[in-house]
Amino acid sequence: MDNNKDKVLLRGVNLSGSSKMPFSNGETHNKENLLPKYNISFVNRPFPLEEADEHFSRLKHWGFNCIRFITTWEAVEHQGPRIYDTSYLDYLEAVVKVAGDYGFYVFIDPHQDVWSRFTGGDGAPGWLFEKVGMNYTTFHENDAALIMQYHYPEQYPPMSWASNYTRFSVATMFTLFFGGNQFAPKLEIEGKNVQNYMQDHFIASMVEIAKRVKNYEHVIGFDTINEPSRGYIGYHDLSKIPEVIIPGLVYSPFDMMKAMVGLPTMVDVYSIKWLKVRKTGNYLLNSKKIPIWLDENKDIWLNHQVWEDTKHPKLLKPHYFAKNTLGKPVNFVNDYMKPFILNYTHQIREIIPDATIFIQNEVASLDKVELNWNKNDPTNIGNSSHWYDILTLMTKSYNSWISFDVDKMKPIFGKKKIKRMYKQQLSKLLEISDQLHGVPTLLGEFGVPFDMNNKKAYQTGNYSKQIQALTSYYDIIDELQLNSTLWNYTPDNNNEWGDLWNLEDLSIFSRDQQKDPNEINSGGRAIKGFCRPYPMKISGELINFTYDTKNNIFKMDWHADIGETIIYIPKIQFDDCKIDLSDHNCLYTLDNQYLKITQGHITTLSIIIS
Repeated sequence: MDNNKDKVLLRGVNLSGSSKMPFSNGETHNKENLLPKYNISFVNRPFPLEEADEHFSRLKHWGFNCIRFITTWEAVEHQGPRIYDTSYLDYLEAVVKVAGDYGFYVFIDPHQDVWSRFTGGDGAPGWLFEKVGMNYTTFHENDAALIMQYHYPEQYPPMSWASNYTRFSVATMFTLFFGGNQFAPKLEIEGKNVQNYMQDHFIASMVEIAKRVKNYEHVIGFDTINEPSRGYIGYHDLSKIPEVIIPGLVYSPFDMMKAMVGLPTMVDVYSIKWLKVRKTGNYLLNSKKIPIWLDENKDIWLNHQVWEDTKHPKLLKPHYFAKNTLGKPVNFVNDYMKPFILNYTHQIREIIPDATIFIQNEVASLDKVELNWNKNDPTNIGNSSHWYDILTLMTKSYNSWISFDVDKMKPIFGKKKIKRMYKQQLSKLLEISDQLHGVPTLLGEFGVPFDMNNKKAYQTGNYSKQIQALTSYYDIIDELQLNSTLWNYTPDNNNEWGDLWNLEDLSIFSRDQQKDPNEINSGGRAIKGFCRPYPMKISGELINFTYDTKNNIFKMDWHADIGETIIYIPKIQFDDCKIDLSDHNCLYTLDNQYLKITQGHITTLSIIIS
């Protein structure tokens, strides 16, 4: 951010993991929350309003200055088309206002994971399935989605929710959302093609939020949509299994299309053996022969002659999703996702003209440069791509000597090689920003599981592994001078169910660790891993800064303009400190963890804090 030559470095947190779900019985271990009813509410997500002061004061004490505020399409429009939950919108506005009172910048994230709560994730409302002809109450029994409520604990390994991106219900809904005009031209809802209908309702729901926050200057913008997926768009051959195989069921899209009309279909099962994904068995899709369709005449891909004859299935158009309207190979990001982004940007800016619109790539290509952003396209754009250390996330363990390179699909050994890999991966985010004509980069998500090693830290109180992991991430983030929002802070996290969603447990706070409600750090997890010194505001141009955790030394160089620079110095790292500033004529004060340096002339400054 640039205001009168001052630069603000955003160091924030996602608020919160449990905001993906309704407040009452929304947790993914409760089957009741998937009953066919819409009598739900997201009021009190992320926390009851009376708790706002507690949580925002803690986050401010920990040095955060930015909130990625998690909401969902379902939270706004869960009851039915154009029926907006005004109580939730009132609540959201009230929480956002308090965030501003505590000095936080806020941007709104319309979150989704694998489309919807009813397909094992979060995001879209349930009534939308009925609009396209699907019976979402069948998704568990016919294998249209892997849903924790029905598979835990025996058949629900960590991170298995992500496999839903290739399940029929999710892949079809994303295909319709981004490509319905081309791939499902016969499917209309209330006089509109399904694509226009879906996008209109999604954007309209976010516009309702924009109307509520438009007068708050600390609201800097909106994400477009969290980790979008292409569905079937661009799939080369519907009869083939994916080129990249992940553990779990492995099938072709045609296998799923057959199974969804009630035809049991045998597919392979793959598992990780000796750091490789190998075939380990078979599985019969939809063994109960339960159709997904409310009416057999509503089968979308059968109606578009992608395949025929439910008794003797035949694939007619194996390459149906592989070409765009011009007959050229599909470029999902530019042909389908970009038009949505442009439409979304236009409508949000009808309400908030100067809103920054944060863009991220599709979930399968979060670190790839694919979006063609021209000089005639909207300005004031941000790149909010995500990054995770995959091995740590998937195995819920951390070893500083071993990691996994997802680009080369092989293990990496040695601290230096791992650090180099982290830097290469995170540097790709800057390449994406360059592709967007040098827009700011904000690392929208990264984090660590706190239930590592069978939740050992909850018994011992020793979070050294999590601190090591976070330190290794933040060291690179500092080196690259990335803005960032850590995943996540969940106010109602607990040791048994984590962030209350699909067994994820990445919250830096938990009530179960809070021994003294009057002590601001109580309840924090691995605080020294994320609570680090950094320049919050720079008058001039930042050259570099580093924090040596081993020797507890912070260094920073910058080209200083006339004005004030603010450095956050956390008490948890520096009980007392020595400040060595290169220009002894500069005035500085250290008050309540904030070092304020006043510069009276243009110069280059260095500081060492130890």
